[in-house]
Amino acid sequence: MVNIITITEESAKQIQKIRKNDNIPDDQFLRVSVVGGGCSGFSYKLSFESEKREDDIVVAEHDVQLHVDAKSALYLSGTTLDYSGGLNGSGFEFTNPNAVRTCGCGSSFAI
Repeated sequence: MVNIITITEESAKQIQKIRKNDNIPDDQFLRVSVVGGGCSGFSYKLSFESEKREDDIVVAEHDVQLHVDAKSALYLSGTTLDYSGGLNGSGFEFTNPNAVRTCGCGSSFAI
């Protein structure tokens, strides 16, 4: 079985930093989902939540726990969540092998 999402060490560090800086309660986890919209048809959404869903798939790496709903998992299978802090801007980056087209901002894709 393919991992739904691989969490890089750098993205895990950034998630933990955000959790600490924003005083996110320990009972909240990071949800990764795919929503309609964006210039290519779908967009990635990251949010801290406390409500678990019955169909959640839980991914845990580098002391970070992500929840992905079953519908989003169909679009995210094999994706890597990374974080870049380079000169061209910083932010979370998704490398999704299912995407046939992405936009310039990197947060929108087509399947």
